Amino acid sequence: MIKSAKRISQVEEYYFSRKLTEISKIDTKEFPVLNLGIGSPDLPPSVTVTDALAETASNPSNHGYQNYRGILALREAIAQYYKVKYNTSLDPKSMILPLFGSKEGIMHISMAFVEDGDEVLIPNPGYPTYNAVAKLVGGKVRTYDLVESLDWRVDIKALRKADLSKVKLMWVNYPHMPTGRMGSRNELQELVDIAKQNNFLIVNDNPYSLILNNEPLSILSFDGADEVALELNSLSKSHNMAGWRIGWVSGKSEFIDSIIQVKSNMDSGMFLGSQMAAIEALKIDSKWYQDLNKVYSERKKIVHSILDELGCSYSLNQSGLFVWAKIPTHVLSCTEWVDEILYSIKVFLTPGEVFGSLGERFVRISLCSSIEKFQTALSRIKEWNVQRVGKSTKAKINI
Repeated sequence: MIKSAKRISQVEEYYFSRKLTEISKIDTKEFPVLNLGIGSPDLPPSVTVTDALAETASNPSNHGYQNYRGILALREAIAQYYKVKYNTSLDPKSMILPLFGSKEGIMHISMAFVEDGDEVLIPNPGYPTYNAVAKLVGGKVRTYDLVESLDWRVDIKALRKADLSKVKLMWVNYPHMPTGRMGSRNELQELVDIAKQNNFLIVNDNPYSLILNNEPLSILSFDGADEVALELNSLSKSHNMAGWRIGWVSGKSEFIDSIIQVKSNMDSGMFLGSQMAAIEALKIDSKWYQDLNKVYSERKKIVHSILDELGCSYSLNQSGLFVWAKIPTHVLSCTEWVDEILYSIKVFLTPGEVFGSLGERFVRISLCSSIEKFQTALSRIKEWNVQRVGKSTKAKINI
């Protein structure tokens, strides 16, 4: 019997991969599932982006392999984007590496820097891929807690007191997913200082910085970051290009060189049409972002109404593509409650424990659905609440 590698026994299939398969089994045209859990933008990118793709793809000479580091014009566009959006200077020739989305970068960075047994600091709650990839490359996962009582801030004092001698890599994520917390300049500078003092690499995963956030920050703009920091970014969320798989990693040239040693053995360069489209996306004027954020702001209002109807509590000061909310105290199990909602009225929310143990009493709703879809979800939840109250009155069911 051929056995799979031991390394995969440490990880599970990605939650949303499993859940989408489960959801598909109950989805019908007559009464469709309303998926409010996935952060996949439903709006299109700028027309200039799709035009650039079509124009480049129509040229027969543009379909060959491309440079592993991406074309210089794309790296120059990323550098200009960082100058305008983050007031950060990057050398396009040596400090930027285009990627097939940030998720690829998490694996490449981990493979390039983490040895067997090295500790990897991961936020709890946080993006599950950090945990899975650390395990796959032989790292030792070590979480740092983000708690509601500290407004989901990193506990800098606790981190400074901890023994960090075996830490090789630390993942941070601002604006934070799933809590929506915006990073502060003081917090990021403190984290860079701690990384320098303890000689480990700190990576900021930064795909949400332009969504409902008036103060976008790059970790690379802070003192000393050039020595210890990398940053991942992408066009997936900020430019409605999730399926295009276009991102990049930025930082010290020596770090980029190490990552390309891994990446060049994994793919054969990004399609030229995608790169030309990305250049156009990075040129988009501020009005496009403002219009997009107006849409998300309106959607957020009705998401708050949904959460109110469910009896959840939440902060109004959240940025990014999601709303993070605390479930009612009478709910005993978030996962069971979410599944009850799914199978009763076919509305899917993401249970917070997907993101770590400290997310157990929370749910996440994505803003990537139309107002009409949110209104339908709200109507279903209101009706479910009425039916539920009736059942509990007759049968004394403890929901």
